[in-house]
Amino acid sequence: MQVLIALPVFNEERYVQDVLGRIRLLTDHVLVVDDGSTDATPQILSKIPAITVIRHPENRGYGQSLIDAFDYSDRHNYDWVITIDCDDQHEPAQIPAFLERAARGDVDVVSGSRYLQDFPGNTAAPSDRRRINRQITELLNSTLGLELTDAFCGFKAYRVSAVSRLTLSIPGYAFPLQFWAQAACHRLRISELPVPLVYHDPTRHFGGMLDEPDSRLEHYLDVFRAELARLQPCLGTNHAPCESPCPDA
Repeated sequence: MQVLIALPVFNEERYVQDVLGRIRLLTDHVLVVDDGSTDATPQILSKIPAITVIRHPENRGYGQSLIDAFDYSDRHNYDWVITIDCDDQHEPAQIPAFLERAARGDVDVVSGSRYLQDFPGNTAAPSDRRRINRQITELLNSTLGLELTDAFCGFKAYRVSAVSRLTLSIPGYAFPLQFWAQAACHRLRISELPVPLVYHDPTRHFGGMLDEPDSRLEHYLDVFRAELARLQPCLGTNHAPCESPCPDA
């Protein structure tokens, strides 16, 4: 398999050099999408050899960084792309576990879950994040027929040929709501993989109205409702996954 490791990055001067150092012990196929960082992140990245950097001139959003990573992996003929956050909440040493699961060949998405297994050193998620994650995960499962335990974990492996069939356009943190709806529409095969639950800085902000939990939840729900409405011909009146890929999703 040809595998790309992709990191969405925004103002991660505290962690980026260490995280990339650990990843580069595993592979030279590394893409960083710098989403308009205004701290020392660009300068740090410029000094790290053997990585590819896509830099947004302004902050475009976490979802857009993932969309750009998918596009890059498709254009450069990778078989899989593994996304990992750069805030030291994901352990690069787990990348081989994602590779091993992907290599079995029976899934299209290997999605990290922080709630499948207790790991030594696990920390507690901020209460509002855990509550919203639980509500959204339950909604996705009941509406789309999925069996997720963690809707928002950014540590994932994606089969490039599968995600290239999706039409992803949500640039911000609501990106997973669109992704999961389209994954169900296209009947992508999904498996979860347990990963540690680590929050070094529970005070980190989403920005703007998303810092208010109820507003953040409502925004997620608005995006999900809009995607369901758009995909209704594929998903059907009961929003059950269709039997064949949706041609116009």
